[in-house]
Amino acid sequence: MARKISMKQAINEALDQEMARDPSVIVMGEDIVGGAGGDGERDAWGGVLGVTKGLYAKHGDRLMDTPLSESAYIGAAIGAAACGMRPVAELMFIDFMGVCFDQIFNQAAKFKYMFGGKAQTPVVIRAMVGGGFRAAAQHSQMLTPLFTHIPGLKVVCPSTPYDTKGLLIQSIRDNDPVIFCEHKNLYGFEGEVPEASYVVPFGEANVVREGKQASIVSYGMMVHRSLDAAESLAKEGVDCEVIDLRTLSPLDIDTVLESVEKTGRLVCVDEANPRCSIATDVSAQVAQRAFGALKGPIEMVTAPHTPVPFSPVLEDLYIPSAAQIAAAVKRTMAGGKRQ
Repeated sequence: MARKISMKQAINEALDQEMARDPSVIVMGEDIVGGAGGDGERDAWGGVLGVTKGLYAKHGDRLMDTPLSESAYIGAAIGAAACGMRPVAELMFIDFMGVCFDQIFNQAAKFKYMFGGKAQTPVVIRAMVGGGFRAAAQHSQMLTPLFTHIPGLKVVCPSTPYDTKGLLIQSIRDNDPVIFCEHKNLYGFEGEVPEASYVVPFGEANVVREGKQASIVSYGMMVHRSLDAAESLAKEGVDCEVIDLRTLSPLDIDTVLESVEKTGRLVCVDEANPRCSIATDVSAQVAQRAFGALKGPIEMVTAPHTPVPFSPVLEDLYIPSAAQIAAAVKRTMAGGKRQ
């Protein structure tokens, strides 16, 4: 049996193993080294939540503290990738993508297309996503749909330590730009993870709970809320299947369609805002390609169309809950009638 480690430890281990395996892998970001290399090495930050702590002692200057300028170091990472390196750049919070978005969507995402498929840009941009951390509207957004919309980017958002390690290693080895989204509220979540290096392929959703009466589709932290909802519904005799998308681009829509063909009902759960979200994308594709299989209306459970509140009480209401997911399942079971 594999030992249990946290998602934060799984990220650190994946970076450590890939840096040891491939000298072209470098890591860049704000405060990822901190005091390391000087008298304060033992107190090195390792990033705002300590994810890269200890790596400088092993790999030295291949970990680089950057100025507080996302446009500078994200651009540098993309340029290094175009020149043969495999940079992993930490964008401290996904919300800061506004400072360096041009480098990501107008440059990195388009190099392969603009140069006839000959250009490779093997850059990974890691970023914390999601609410529930009392970090206010500028540090708490689930901006996965924005990156998923852009051709040329691969978008990953794992829910478990096992998937986190395997998907991050896959991301580093991939020859295309990858946006690797880490839900900050899952950093402490523990699960079984092999010590040996391994990859989890892109574009393969995971059926984390099998069921026959309704399909719940989600990713990231919402997978755990969906499982909680499914467990509570099972006590009432409702059998739900839960699917973890794992990667949003590429998207494994076939697994979703197969599930809906079996259950006849779909609930899409997404922490992102409702307009043009992953939930709306999956819902639209199912409506287009499996409408005849549906026995009830498609339901979506998302955050409201507002910024993330700073108030703890309001933030808890903002983030989709297991109770909301269960209520959505009951609605589609009842043909859309609201209780």
